[in-house]
Amino acid sequence: MVENSSLFPRELEDEAIYIFREVAAQFEKPVLLFSGGKDSITLVRLAIKAFYPAKIPFPLLHIDTGHNFDETIRFRDELVEKFDLELIVRYVQDSIDQKKAVEETGKYASRNVLQTVTLLDAIEEFKFDACIGGARRDEEKARAKERIFSVRNDFGQWDAKKQRPELFDMLNGRISLGENVRVFPISNWTELDVWNYIKEDELAIPSIYYAHERDTFVRDGQILPYSSFVNVTDNEVVEKRQVRFRTVGDMTCTAAVESSANQIDHIIQEILLATVSERGARIDDKRSEAAMEKRKQSGYF
Repeated sequence: MVENSSLFPRELEDEAIYIFREVAAQFEKPVLLFSGGKDSITLVRLAIKAFYPAKIPFPLLHIDTGHNFDETIRFRDELVEKFDLELIVRYVQDSIDQKKAVEETGKYASRNVLQTVTLLDAIEEFKFDACIGGARRDEEKARAKERIFSVRNDFGQWDAKKQRPELFDMLNGRISLGENVRVFPISNWTELDVWNYIKEDELAIPSIYYAHERDTFVRDGQILPYSSFVNVTDNEVVEKRQVRFRTVGDMTCTAAVESSANQIDHIIQEILLATVSERGARIDDKRSEAAMEKRKQSGYF
């Protein structure tokens, strides 16, 4: 067993709470982007602490691909009810029906990329000027280029070369008409920090993060969950495996790992021993070397 000597450093929580309060002070219509995953659950917890005893002063926004894990949607609805949160849901299917997005076909078809269209439409619909997300710099190299206040132009696009310096925790929220900012309060956290925070604050999480038996199949060396949304080929055999998920996303592009971890401590041990990054379980990141960066440039989270 590997000793987890670095329990959660509370200065990271202090920084995140400071960022939330800066968002409330500097922007008129912020929103918290919520996926139902561990990072966005952590954001909700931090926002509750930042504004307690008042309610969170902005809504949650979920971009629903229609291909979500049932466990995640149930958890989302339970969380919203428990803490009396305002939830806005916008659907990728609506973007497809409106001919704004085109459904992918073939073996690797996914709606994950199509979320960008729905997200940008929602930002325009509600005139959100700050979108708070759970991205962390340790996840993927493109995300390491982000600032905490990351400016998007009036087309929702991101340019890594035009990021503002953030010196001495000075967060500059000034934007021009039509621009908006993506805000990353846990940008300086790691996957291990998130799990230690979940453990110490005893946060509830969707059951798919724990080991469970599920119908799966192997594709390109990775274990994918079987569902009616996935195009399984003749040589791909569906069978039950005991798995869990390190990340939560569209079912068509989120791989599982074989695991017996059914407690937080066991999950933390797995992370300490892992040789593959968390984003290694996201099939959509493997479409090209710069897949994530290209999606971010077009307006992705």
